[in-house]
Amino acid sequence: MNILIPLTDGFEEIEALVPVDILRRAGFNVVTAGIPSTMITGANGTKIVTDKKLEDVNPEEFDAIVLVGGPGYKNLGNSNKVLATIRDFDSKNKTIAAICMAPSILAKAGIINDKKATIYPGQEREIPRPRGERVVVDDNIITSQAPGTAIEFSLKIVEKLGSKEKVNKLKRDLVC
Repeated sequence: MNILIPLTDGFEEIEALVPVDILRRAGFNVVTAGIPSTMITGANGTKIVTDKKLEDVNPEEFDAIVLVGGPGYKNLGNSNKVLATIRDFDSKNKTIAAICMAPSILAKAGIINDKKATIYPGQEREIPRPRGERVVVDDNIITSQAPGTAIEFSLKIVEKLGSKEKVNKLKRDLVC
């Protein structure tokens, strides 16, 4: 399984790095892709070097995409490549995961009109059918509320793409 995680300046560090770590522990190939470069600074000043630039990524090579929040979510939502990838993945029933404010990008892409989703508390007006749960799965869409839900969110992605056995092993190893 190949998983794409696009990142832009202002990304929420916990929401990005927890999924990267947990998904790699689960044995998935995770590629972080920076917009516009590989040098990206998180919302809290953490500087990272992504694996690639988004412009150098072929979305056809991926089975899933994970979108993270933080103030940088607006930059993700303004990326034509991100929006096109989301729409393409949805048409192919590939897994699309979004946390914090990133579910609003799914709404902007028009793929959650008939889906249940969750978003950062207080921002429910940004998505069509909000739910108050910490993590919501509706078919190929996984959404989650905030940095504090990042482990649950990541484990739900592992469950969707892998197996319950992988999730149980990760929970033991991580003491969740």
